[in-house]
Amino acid sequence: MTEHLERIIAKYSFPKRDINSTVEIIDVELYSKLKLPKDYVFYLENYYGIDQFIGVEFINLWSLEEIIETNKNFNIVEGLSRTIGIGSNGSGEFIGIRLDENENIKIILSPFIDLNTKYHIEIGTSFTDFLVRLDNGIDWFP
Repeated sequence: MTEHLERIIAKYSFPKRDINSTVEIIDVELYSKLKLPKDYVFYLENYYGIDQFIGVEFINLWSLEEIIETNKNFNIVEGLSRTIGIGSNGSGEFIGIRLDENENIKIILSPFIDLNTKYHIEIGTSFTDFLVRLDNGIDWFP
């Protein structure tokens, strides 16, 4: 699971977490009513958020300390069932994790305004797949 993730994290110099967070994974899972994917939990527990280009796309991934508050500010969890925001593209869309009716993980890009699943663009089938796609230069808007 983590081999590809760790390679990308090293390549793009994700900032390593050096102190424990005041927010725990269980806090985010209880708030969102979702079980977070293992690769995303690995990232949250070991790294801070990032704000940089990966491949051709800019991403801002929120740190563990920012997730609940930012989701509350934009009403993401309340407005979209089975979805939690994990970052943004810096251009009016959030990056989120969505579990479909079969419990399959989708990483999605969707507008902050007019929260509706019809606007979701799938940008990964896991947190790692999302980063691998970015690293390989696959852009979100074909």
